[in-house]
Amino acid sequence: MSAIHFFEKGKGQPVVLIHGFCEIGEMWRGFAEVLSTDFRVICPDLPGCGGSPISSNSISLEEVAILLEEWMEENNIQDPIVIGHSLGGYVTLALLELMGSKLKAVGLFHSTAFADDEEKKGMRDRTVIFLKKHGVNTFVTSFVPPLFPEERRDELANEINQAIAQAKNCSLDGLIAFTKAMRDRKDRFEVLENFSGLKLMIAGTLDGAVKIDASRKHKSAITDYFELEDTGHVGMIERKEETLKMVREFCERIIQ
Repeated sequence: MSAIHFFEKGKGQPVVLIHGFCEIGEMWRGFAEVLSTDFRVICPDLPGCGGSPISSNSISLEEVAILLEEWMEENNIQDPIVIGHSLGGYVTLALLELMGSKLKAVGLFHSTAFADDEEKKGMRDRTVIFLKKHGVNTFVTSFVPPLFPEERRDELANEINQAIAQAKNCSLDGLIAFTKAMRDRKDRFEVLENFSGLKLMIAGTLDGAVKIDASRKHKSAITDYFELEDTGHVGMIERKEETLKMVREFCERIIQ
């Protein structure tokens, strides 16, 4: 049996929501509550995050995709719509490369199909060093707040504190493993471009992690492209109602 921990709500067309770096499946609880009136919503914890174990501090996105494919087979998750946030988007694309037309549709939430450039790879290396020296709690406390626009951090203080608390449920090995996996991931723009199903992208104009200029380069490969003004890296929190509507309408199009 797969060691992937998850929660699910609802029945019908499966919608798999994959969390990002320093996140757990629980981050999607509000989305799942609403979408579950019409869909079977499944939210896994990636290895080393939340309730899913990891056996070392090294794992590739390809290995994660194989684990998730096995998990989906075990849990009768067939022809799913898969939507991932940030790292979850990278995992979604690795799944798409592995499973192809077995996925009904895909979505990238503040994510990219491009590989890291050299500057970003250097930042990942420094993250690994910091994690090994200071541990999970110190890292996530400094990492999470800058994901939100500076001018909204006071307003969103409760949401930021909740995100930090959830991030502390990631293991040290898990965070190191996924930092390396993000650094070493390959470009999957052609994988995205060649997929014939519907493709969603939600981008933030103030996203410091995935720059808006990079997001705009995906437009030719995306069927449903949206930009969120004055929004950072976590639009599902910053613009919950707006992004929930986008995701719901995207999923509804697929089952019509």
